[in-house]
Amino acid sequence: MAQPLVRTETDAAPVKSGGRWPRRRSGPALPHPDRRSLPARVWKERSAYVFLMPGMLIFSVFTLAALVFAVYLTFHRWSIIEPDKPFVGLTNYRDMIHDERFIESVLNTIYFSGASVPLSMGTGLLLALLLNLPLRMRGLFRTAFYLPVVTPFVVSAILWKWLYNSDYGLFNHYLLQTRLIDDPLLWLSDKNLAMPAVVLMSVWAGTGFSMVVYLAGLQAIPRELYEAARIDGAGAWQRLRYVTIPSLRPTTLFLLVMGIISSLQVFTQIFVMTNGGPVNKTTTMVYYMYLWAFKYFDMGYASTLAFALFLMLLVFTALQLRLSRRESGAWAA
Repeated sequence: MAQPLVRTETDAAPVKSGGRWPRRRSGPALPHPDRRSLPARVWKERSAYVFLMPGMLIFSVFTLAALVFAVYLTFHRWSIIEPDKPFVGLTNYRDMIHDERFIESVLNTIYFSGASVPLSMGTGLLLALLLNLPLRMRGLFRTAFYLPVVTPFVVSAILWKWLYNSDYGLFNHYLLQTRLIDDPLLWLSDKNLAMPAVVLMSVWAGTGFSMVVYLAGLQAIPRELYEAARIDGAGAWQRLRYVTIPSLRPTTLFLLVMGIISSLQVFTQIFVMTNGGPVNKTTTMVYYMYLWAFKYFDMGYASTLAFALFLMLLVFTALQLRLSRRESGAWAA
């Protein structure tokens, strides 16, 4: 005999009241917001603030206070060897705009960035593609190509300065032995060769970083995409063009932003190899800033140049991020 159907309270239909169906709550109730005052909440989490205090103190003294003081310096003729430090208003900014050497240093910096960043990224991508293949001893090759990155920049610059030496450098030696040149080249003394020589050294030092980042990006691409491309008849070039390169867009953007930020602050190789010469052909913005701070001892004008560099970095980064968002939206559409 069939048992009668018994309806429980949970089976009962919801009752409509006030024109709305009551919502059934699921899951734990949301925590009640803490309405206590700010000092009370800070006191409650006092142990966390105690641990944060050393870092906050260091940041406040060596970063925040230094930044505020640098802004203050830009409005003064602040010489570190003279007691008189007069207020000059916007004179430093006006002088910077009309400073021909500063404009030349900006052009030199753009030249260096435009040459070194694409070459480092392109060479790093090529090496990453090769070392992502199942080769023997590829771990050894990866280590060898990454060694220049962990080598101190001063050591690398001194090494390359020796290689560029016009009397006993290895570059001139082998070029003369192979009869590609008749006379030794003045790599770091020729105004047409000095900046390309510095760019070549920087590419050698920075390619390993691009290679490692691109390797990480390549290994994060799903294998299913390559398998689907092979099934559709795509060759190696088509897989590289339509699968690998588009999948590496975030990696490329990261390297582009980091590379431009680093190249706009180039200093060590300029200081060690050329001292800004010949005839200011390798004087970059940071090196020009260094001259005004520690050779001419005008900290006010040097701080003004530093803020010009900061504005330049900000504009380049914002432009790259904006272009990246547009490309990402077009790719998703």
